[in-house]
Amino acid sequence: MPADETPLEQITTRIAAAAALARREAEEVELIAVSKTRTPEEIAPLIAAGHRSFGENRVQEAEGKWPALIAATPGIRLHLVGQLQSNKAAEAVGLFDVIHSVDRPSLVAALGRAMDAAGKRPDCYIQVNIGEEAQKGGCAIGDLPALLGEARAADLPVIGLMCVPPAGTEAAPYFALLAELAKRNGLAGLSMGMSEDFETAVMLGATCVRVGTALFGAR
Repeated sequence: MPADETPLEQITTRIAAAAALARREAEEVELIAVSKTRTPEEIAPLIAAGHRSFGENRVQEAEGKWPALIAATPGIRLHLVGQLQSNKAAEAVGLFDVIHSVDRPSLVAALGRAMDAAGKRPDCYIQVNIGEEAQKGGCAIGDLPALLGEARAADLPVIGLMCVPPAGTEAAPYFALLAELAKRNGLAGLSMGMSEDFETAVMLGATCVRVGTALFGAR
C-alpha cells in the first residue's frame, strides 16, 4: 500500500479488496471507527477526512465527548459496541444510533421502556456468545430464538447479530456460524470483525466491522 496513505485510507482499501474477493460491494460494509479512550483531538482527523461512523464501549465516556462533536458535525452515526448495563438504557437510547450488545431479557425490557419514553428507536444487534465463553457477554446460541422473540415483542428494531470470537483462535469458523445463525433467524446484519480479523469477517458477510487500533494506533 502507498506509504503516504492514512490508516483510514489503508483500512478502506483493505475492506474493498476483501469485499471484491467475496464478490461483494465495499459499500455493503460499514467501517465503525472504535474511538473508546480516544480524545476529541484524536477523533477530529477522521471526522475531517469525512468519516462518520464511530463506536464507543461505555455510555459514560461517550456522554463526555460526543454531544459536542455531533453538534459540530451533522451525519455522525454513533454505535455502542460495548456491554450495556440495564440502568444505562435510557442514556444509551438518547445518545446512540445503534446498540450492538443486546444480550439478555432484562436489557431488552429496559431498552423497550427507554425507547417508548424517548420516542426514539436505535437499531439493535443481538450479541451472541459465539465461543460459549463464561466470561464474555452475549446470549447463548441456544437462547437466541427466544431472546430475539422477546426483542421483537418489545418493538426493538433488531437488524442483525454481533459477536466477538475467542481471542487467539481462528475467527473464520465463528464468523461463519454467526452468518448461519443470522440467516436462520431472518436477519441481514452482521456486526463482526475487528482490527486483526476484519478482512476475514468481510469475506464471510460482515455488514459492519469494528476497528480501533488499526485506525488510531496502539493506546
